[in-house]
Amino acid sequence: MNKEYYGKLIYELSRHGRRGASLPDNATPDALAAIPSALLRMNAPGLPEVDEPAVVRHYTNMSANNFGVDTGFYPLGSCTMKYNPKINEEIAGYSSFADLHPLQPASTVQGALEAYWTLQKALSEIGGMSEFTLNPFAGAHGELTGLMVIRAYHESRGDSKRVKVIVPDSAHGTNPASAAVAGLKVVEVKSLPDGTVDIEALRPLLDDTVSAMMMTNPNTAGMFEHGVKEIAEMVHEAGALMYYDGANLNPMLGIARPGDMGFDVMHINLHKTFSTPHGGGGPGSGPVGVRKGLECFLPEPRVCRRDDGTFAISDDSGESLGSISATLGNFGVQLRALAYIMSLGADGLKMTGPLATLNANYVKESLRDLYLLPLEGVCKHEFVFDGLRDKSTGVTTLDVAKRLLDFGFHAPTIYFPLLFHESLMIEPTETESRETLDAFIDVMREIAKEAVENPEVVKSAPHSTPVSRPDDTAAALNPVVTYDDLKSSES
Repeated sequence: MNKEYYGKLIYELSRHGRRGASLPDNATPDALAAIPSALLRMNAPGLPEVDEPAVVRHYTNMSANNFGVDTGFYPLGSCTMKYNPKINEEIAGYSSFADLHPLQPASTVQGALEAYWTLQKALSEIGGMSEFTLNPFAGAHGELTGLMVIRAYHESRGDSKRVKVIVPDSAHGTNPASAAVAGLKVVEVKSLPDGTVDIEALRPLLDDTVSAMMMTNPNTAGMFEHGVKEIAEMVHEAGALMYYDGANLNPMLGIARPGDMGFDVMHINLHKTFSTPHGGGGPGSGPVGVRKGLECFLPEPRVCRRDDGTFAISDDSGESLGSISATLGNFGVQLRALAYIMSLGADGLKMTGPLATLNANYVKESLRDLYLLPLEGVCKHEFVFDGLRDKSTGVTTLDVAKRLLDFGFHAPTIYFPLLFHESLMIEPTETESRETLDAFIDVMREIAKEAVENPEVVKSAPHSTPVSRPDDTAAALNPVVTYDDLKSSES
């Protein structure tokens, strides 16, 4: 690849008069005259003038700068960036699915509705829930939908004063955000030194104004909440419901079900646990499941199976939230998740959690002599270091993350959770081989060694990436988003 030349900006390759195609003369030269002058540009758009070979070479070279699960190890904690089997793509790409229109009559899309219904049932079994809706477009969308279900439940009972949601201080930021959007007041409960919810601190917060408590288990520090059954009993005694943030269900697959822990409502991120792509901001999918007795509040439309075995789309439930998405969600993502579940089968799914947990603990124990481990004990699918153990070097978590890029590894999640000052959150996932994990461990150890022997190499990293270390604050305050902006900033 010729990065020196074709890695330049497309505007830098521009030469006046260059073009990649020739178009015929306008057959209607007076066409512009019919457009009001107020709607016309005063000047021609500043588009680059480039020949076709240069365009193709430029963008082909640029595409090689992308990093994803198909190009390397991606230990992004709290996100589960794991390998997506290609059979998922094959199934989603079948023309019999891909060419369907979302507004076709139900009688003409029976296969698609059966796939939707089958995934509903599979997720219900996996989550220990009575019924699922697949309509939410993403995890946060699912969170909001689940909280709206809870709110609708309380309102149906005339219990309108339940306006609070309890959220652990270790929770993902979407939890309080979703609660706020749902019109609920957020109340934070602190964690114990081991990262789990402080049950004694929770007790005085529970009263008749609490609508729900939001939890994830394992929590965002990767630790299992062993007091979850007691917490659920306390919350239910107070008349509130338990909400399970199942964004990352990996370590629980085949091992434990949120419904059996006492949770009433949950969402799942298909683009994490069930191996569907979620790069570039989407598309995602955040199905919501509910325990028995709450099904009537799920959004519409809903897919149901008739007594004769055919499938129908229902939208006539009087207590439903109504519609929360255009149709039945991101169907292509749902197909990928169903392919993953069915190709692995029950036995394969049961291996997911133990392997994810094994890999995480293997990496953790291999690095704890050089990186500060704030929480002792067996973690689940992910764990958190509080930066390097040796703080005297001045090398920060950000420096370690940047230096990893030079070795061809994506950085873990940094500075989250907020429980620790220098959080470095690592999730190896269940799909990585021991050889890959050993290579990552070796690099992390090498970086720790560099931090002592040559800290400036780490502090100035990365050295081999197309973009080195921009000033994030300046970029946010003064974004350079056009070529004219760039030229102005250079002058």
